[in-house]
Amino acid sequence: MTLYIWRHPKPLAAQGICLGQTDMAVDTRKLKRLANQIQRFVRMNQLPKVIWVSPLQRSQKVGQLLQKRGFTCHIATELSELNFGAWDGLYWTQIPKREIDDWCESFATFAPDNGEMLQQLFNRVEEWLKARASENSAILAVGHAGWINAAKMITNGQEVPSLAIDWPRAVAYNELSVFDLSGELPKELSKSFR
Repeated sequence: MTLYIWRHPKPLAAQGICLGQTDMAVDTRKLKRLANQIQRFVRMNQLPKVIWVSPLQRSQKVGQLLQKRGFTCHIATELSELNFGAWDGLYWTQIPKREIDDWCESFATFAPDNGEMLQQLFNRVEEWLKARASENSAILAVGHAGWINAAKMITNGQEVPSLAIDWPRAVAYNELSVFDLSGELPKELSKSFR
């Protein structure tokens, strides 16, 4: 089974902001552009017209546009971006430097107040991937950069990075990432998440 996941379009006014689960709007033209891109891809590759999205509007609204075009749209909270808690929606310059340093030094296990550890994101991504792996057809989704990076690392058998410097660069807005889920997810990785 193959997962095709596009990163959502760029939100409005997101420059310099710690953006996790803050629900920021996206220009309607950008939403339509990604919906058109996905629709063409599905038609060219004769894939099922089923899309998975997160409940955050930068993902969900693409699914809603596709639903109007005959797609089935599933909303899954597991597809949401990392929850940055008290940091979410703040400008990075507003977050105390000491907290950011602590996060960078304990990247897998640090969580801002009321936030989520990277370890928890990896657990969530792995569970969603495992649940989809048994499906017989291709899976299409619109997701978030952190989620997609975690999925790449999981499917490549990599552990949760303990240092921020080991985190890969974010995929570009509207970029398609493809994952082969036909084999088992790495067993040693599953153990490391518990």
